[in-house]
Amino acid sequence: MSEVNRKQDIKKRKEMLYETLFLTGIAGISAMIGFFNALASVKKKDNKHFDIGFMGGKGLQESGAALATRALLWGSAWAISGCSILFYGIWKLSGATNAKEFRLKAGNILPKIPKNDPPQSRTEFENLTDLLKYVSEEWGKEK
Repeated sequence: MSEVNRKQDIKKRKEMLYETLFLTGIAGISAMIGFFNALASVKKKDNKHFDIGFMGGKGLQESGAALATRALLWGSAWAISGCSILFYGIWKLSGATNAKEFRLKAGNILPKIPKNDPPQSRTEFENLTDLLKYVSEEWGKEK
């Protein structure tokens, strides 16, 4: 491999790492904002019962927050491990050694998506009502 190709490969990997980190960061921040927004709306709706669930009360073995945290951790662990096993199994069954090879093998197995060029139907709509009217009229018609 020449020096130029190696530098281009390193640059491409670095860009991909930055893109991955960016998307992961955005997804994480979005999830946290959604969670804390839901938490704030529940607290605003019923503050008394929220505090009892958060701190624990008489007759409760553990607080609602501790129970929810434990459930979230176990659910996340099961989801991550299950998906990892599934994806690793698919990867190994395909026989691919790298991502490019896997993409080519998966592309050969999966059905081809036909190109819509030129478009066979309307592609421009004035507003949402126009789109919904078009869809309801064209639904089920043979082309």
